[in-house]
Amino acid sequence: MTYLTEITSKIARSEGDPKVVSTGPSSLGAADRLGRALGWFSFGLGIAELLAARRITRALGMGGKEALVRAYGAREIGAGVLCLSIDQQAGLWSRVAGDGVDIATLLTGMKSGNPKRDNVMLALAVVLGVTALDIVAAQAVTSRRRRNGAEPRSYSDRSGYPKGIESSRGAAKDLKIPADMRPALAYSRGAQP
Repeated sequence: MTYLTEITSKIARSEGDPKVVSTGPSSLGAADRLGRALGWFSFGLGIAELLAARRITRALGMGGKEALVRAYGAREIGAGVLCLSIDQQAGLWSRVAGDGVDIATLLTGMKSGNPKRDNVMLALAVVLGVTALDIVAAQAVTSRRRRNGAEPRSYSDRSGYPKGIESSRGAAKDLKIPADMRPALAYSRGAQP
């Protein structure tokens, strides 16, 4: 990892810039990393569903549902975007809801007249496994972001001035302003040139 840090630090840094000596622990928890992985999985699956809808429906013996598979692909890409965004929780729960829709659609392919029924059962098993991962990730991210009923923090008693606002008044008068900057400062205060 240090080799990678060393190479990337040379790319965007100038000679005198500080160097990264060591890296600390990531602020992403295991649930966040799983959510990101599921987001990338959503992208891949969505692209596959958009580009290979006919091949997917043929493999499942569900011909004629290509438009539906493409719509599911667009949904997967949208869920992937949310999983990789700051609103990861919504993306994961939308994946769970989408898994329910996928399961319902696959169950329609379990008819006794479908010659590819074994493929549908395999796809159903895979979707159920991914659904379990989606539920675990969504619940973990939700519990991590929950405030446990706590009231929102109030900062109304803070001014933003470390020594108070009264001690900050007039502090700019004590600054030593170079002579060549004084005309620009006077002009910015409304004085005429």
